[in-house]
Amino acid sequence: MADAKVIPFDEDRPRRRPVGRRVRVAPPAEPVATVEQAPPVEAAIPKQGGGAGWDQRIAGGLAFLRRRVTGDYEVDDFGYDKELTDQVLMSLMRPLYEKYFRVEVKGIENIPKEGGALIVANHSGTLPLDGLMLQVAVHDHHPAQRHLRLLAADLVFMLPVVNELARKAGHTLACAEDAQRLLEAGELVGVMPEGFKGIGKPFGDRYKLQRFGRGGFVSTALRAGTPIVPCSIVGAEEIYPMVGNAKTLARLLGIPYFPITPTFPWLGPLGALPLPTKWTIQFGEPISTAGYAAEAAEDPMLMFNLTDQVREQIQHTLYKLLVQRRSVFF
Repeated sequence: MADAKVIPFDEDRPRRRPVGRRVRVAPPAEPVATVEQAPPVEAAIPKQGGGAGWDQRIAGGLAFLRRRVTGDYEVDDFGYDKELTDQVLMSLMRPLYEKYFRVEVKGIENIPKEGGALIVANHSGTLPLDGLMLQVAVHDHHPAQRHLRLLAADLVFMLPVVNELARKAGHTLACAEDAQRLLEAGELVGVMPEGFKGIGKPFGDRYKLQRFGRGGFVSTALRAGTPIVPCSIVGAEEIYPMVGNAKTLARLLGIPYFPITPTFPWLGPLGALPLPTKWTIQFGEPISTAGYAAEAAEDPMLMFNLTDQVREQIQHTLYKLLVQRRSVFF
């Protein structure tokens, strides 16, 4: 595998086709009408007494499997499968979100009820679980149950299995053109500008934001005319305390870093279990881009000022949440 590299989200470049297929699965042909159409699977199962809830779940599960087998479902141009995400992937992540990390969400009202918006968050934790928990937080707590489309680095789309799951969950390559298309289509887009510098930083640098680049995410939001919502995540830094980095082994494996933690690799697979820290995700007040002219996206000084404003707001909120936190685990 080639050396992994961080995608320079702030540079305009031709959009690369993500690895994998971009298809729209066509539904099967309509069945030939008869005298009386057969009832759907959900209606065919009788609902009696207290078992009605289970009947509905079983019928819904069978209908879901039938659609997957027959190809009667849709994916968008980026490979996003909404039904699979809602019915399966979210259900798999929700116990980790609710029971293990016990995530508390603040400021969800700062995310628009409709239309495009760019959510900019800090990145940490050695493994990118913070992005997945952020996705669940937006979906489960927003009144409109909005879906967050995360921008990911090249490495995500080079890994087998992970590549397909990420695309099905709505993630796409971190390039300006894809992000702008999603924003202009009215989607919520999530970006973590620190990239590998944030997620792979030593434990001693926890909650200290790394460089945000040259403002590529700001430029994209300005071109799309969408607000920027700063987001601060506390709790992810401690799930894998990274006390060392085996750089030689990382180069051999073609990954940006090979973490050494108090439990990994010493405890083998058990060392890969994250610590059950208590998380808080807070969304800050949105920064509007509506008042800027079209050419503002090309102004480097404006890019720097807005990028610094977003970064400072996230860092200030991180410090405030840390002061309020009673314990790492409670």
